[in-house]
Amino acid sequence: MLLQRIITALILAPLIVLAVFQLPSEYFSLLIGLIVLLAAWEWTHLIGINSVLKRGLFLFTLILPMLWLHFWTQFLEVMAQILDWPDIRDYSGALEWLVVPPVLFWILAMILIRNLPVGVLKLDMKTGYKALIGWLVLFSAWLFLSRLRAFYGSELTLYFLILIWAADITAYFAGKKYGKTKLSPEISPGKTVQGMYGALIAGLVCAGVLSLIYSFPWMVASDFAMLSVLTVLISIYGDLFFSVVKRQRGVKDTGSILPGHGGILDRIDSLIAAIPFFYAGIILIHP
Repeated sequence: MLLQRIITALILAPLIVLAVFQLPSEYFSLLIGLIVLLAAWEWTHLIGINSVLKRGLFLFTLILPMLWLHFWTQFLEVMAQILDWPDIRDYSGALEWLVVPPVLFWILAMILIRNLPVGVLKLDMKTGYKALIGWLVLFSAWLFLSRLRAFYGSELTLYFLILIWAADITAYFAGKKYGKTKLSPEISPGKTVQGMYGALIAGLVCAGVLSLIYSFPWMVASDFAMLSVLTVLISIYGDLFFSVVKRQRGVKDTGSILPGHGGILDRIDSLIAAIPFFYAGIILIHP
């Protein structure tokens, strides 16, 4: 299993890096959209939607706002010309406020999973509410990863990806080597407190390396260190959130498309939770 994971990662990682640096923003957004739609298909199965029609409808509810927001800037440009109202272009920044709901959701999910793991597992939620939650977290993941790449560049986007990858890898090996205390045994018996500490340290190291490479002032370096550590923490509980849903469904993986990793959701669960929080932090550090 570990060998399969390594081989799959070695194949996918260079392709992702190539996409981050070589694809224009529009095509990168399209690629992320396709990945999110695959994850959305897995989510519908995970929450018990078995009808192909209903699953397709769920994907459609994601595609429409994706298209609308993708062309939001062009729409404002056209309206500015038609209405002779150049200040309407200022409303392009209004989309930044959309980061608030997913950030609040993931903070709440982290608090509940940390303090009430058994209660969260026993929570009997209607399928419609689960669909709404899935829509929120998947749509926000697409939106803010796309905007991170478009507005803050390839290098910061790659940093975010490396941050989450490094945290995942470090948590795995630190947990294997030093893991004694279970982080949330009711939800994910394999995760340990020591693994979590390893991931947080990895986040701190990533921030330190980035600060040295770009010679950040002390205050900016401190901000990045705090943001990186908190982003890793959110990503860990994002992983646990999807583990809750899998346990409620009675499955180990969300799919089997990626050898050694399971489904798309199994591979990007941490990223989905982390990107709104990271993007919100970047807005505060560097508007």
